[in-house]
Amino acid sequence: MNNDTLRLASYNIRKCVGLDLKRAPGRVMDVINGIGADVIVLQEADKRLGPRPAALPAQMIEAHSDFTPVALDDSGVSLGFHGNAVLMREGTHVTAIERLDLPGLEPRGAALVDIARNGRAMRVVAVHLGLLRRSRQHQLAAIRAALSHKTPLPTVILGDFNEWSRDRGMAPLADAFTVHAPGSSFHASRPVAALDRIALSDRLALRDAGVAETALSRRASDHLPIWADLEISGAPAAG
Repeated sequence: MNNDTLRLASYNIRKCVGLDLKRAPGRVMDVINGIGADVIVLQEADKRLGPRPAALPAQMIEAHSDFTPVALDDSGVSLGFHGNAVLMREGTHVTAIERLDLPGLEPRGAALVDIARNGRAMRVVAVHLGLLRRSRQHQLAAIRAALSHKTPLPTVILGDFNEWSRDRGMAPLADAFTVHAPGSSFHASRPVAALDRIALSDRLALRDAGVAETALSRRASDHLPIWADLEISGAPAAG
């Protein structure tokens, strides 16, 4: 990949519980390391109960990869925000963070992270949308509203969209984003649904994308990771 190309990935790690019902964060870490991403967003990175402790410990990430978790947690025990975590490979720099609570029947949130790499700036929005389409529509609309108040940047929204339809449910993004489904990512044992997606604003071109399906990823979670190689166009980042 050239200096203007970035590999992003998304992975719902199901709190590191594999299809064998064993909680194995080391196995998940091996899958993450095999994707070759510069930035990876995780869903269900924290346990649901109590103070929501990290299912994938930050110490393990730092000891067994060249990723650094973005500081999204304010509790001191979680890896992310509403289970959404963002990992950055060395050479990618965070310039701004916003945590956004989302509407809906279930507690949901999004993490908006501005980054710079190789002199280019962009915004990454990590999401895990709700189970009901009506909630998802409101959540996407809330993300669009939040973005409208921020300095414009090439923006990617990626994560577990929880949308089973290939051509419905994305109306709140239609006027400003192109939504891509790299392939069927759920259920890992027999992938039939493209629940995990990536939405690109202008100045971002999709060069390649796919699903990271290996013997290990088919066991480590009920979702398979997705990845996308993006080319950023336009002026370099200031500074």
